[in-house]
Amino acid sequence: MSFEQPSTQVLVRPIAKQAIGTLVTIGAVILALVTLYAVFLDQGQLLSPVLGKVASTANYLHELAHDGRHLLGAPCH
Repeated sequence: MSFEQPSTQVLVRPIAKQAIGTLVTIGAVILALVTLYAVFLDQGQLLSPVLGKVASTANYLHELAHDGRHLLGAPCH
């Protein structure tokens, strides 16, 4: 008689995959918060490192999102 041991394989999800999923989620939340800030509150601060003082006087990003705020019904002034 021969006795065979049953296969005892345990499926373990690697920690790396869990960490990647967590990092992707955190990155998406940060990107969403920055986008909401840019659309609703920015007055030229986000572009000022690139454009200098022109960013606050021209308000490119603010004006770009201005009509979008009106379309969404969000108060902006």
